[in-house]
Amino acid sequence: MDKYLKNYLDLIGGSKGGAKVTFITGNMKKLEELQYILGNSINLDNKKIDLPELQGEPEEVAILKAKEAARQINGPVLVEDVSLCFNAFKGLPGVYIKWFVDKLGNEDVSKLLDSFDDKSAYAQCIYAYCEGPDSTPVTFIGRVNGKIVRPRGTQGFGWDPIFQTDGYDKTNAEMDTEKRLSINARNVALMMVKNFFTENPTKISRQTKKNSKKRRYSRK
Repeated sequence: MDKYLKNYLDLIGGSKGGAKVTFITGNMKKLEELQYILGNSINLDNKKIDLPELQGEPEEVAILKAKEAARQINGPVLVEDVSLCFNAFKGLPGVYIKWFVDKLGNEDVSKLLDSFDDKSAYAQCIYAYCEGPDSTPVTFIGRVNGKIVRPRGTQGFGWDPIFQTDGYDKTNAEMDTEKRLSINARNVALMMVKNFFTENPTKISRQTKKNSKKRRYSRK
């Protein structure tokens, strides 16, 4: 674990209160980043569960995953759905980027755009919070624009080595933890999550009850 991140987590450890929310993941890197950004705004737990491989638009996929996770956990859950979207491919690979990287590797994924002049892309992270099996999920959408480059750097995980955020000359994987987390799409979305829980510590259950209007927060 990055030293800066470890010190921060040690500092906030044990200070959380309130109802526990289960973050659905078995990826400890994702959990560390989430804890780093959210601090003590949520009493957070994590669990890895098997969710169906869903297809569709990213926000709808996140909503369906949250509802299924809440059914299995029988309590409050937070799920994440991350996309890397190539503009030359009209948004693909999108939610399927994980499988592209797993099967091809970052080098070959970056080569998919070799015959295109347009190397622009955007990273999108969607969090969906669901109070329970009979509740309507709330979504938080963060998007960051950038471009696809050949792999550089060893920090981060997943496709961080091939994504270079607009306005920077380094890939996400070449940045230290503090800098990377301050500009990535996960941070954009999680700041909305943090604000939601901070501003509504006792109102969440009323806002997400079954048949309530779907709530959506986004920033690009």
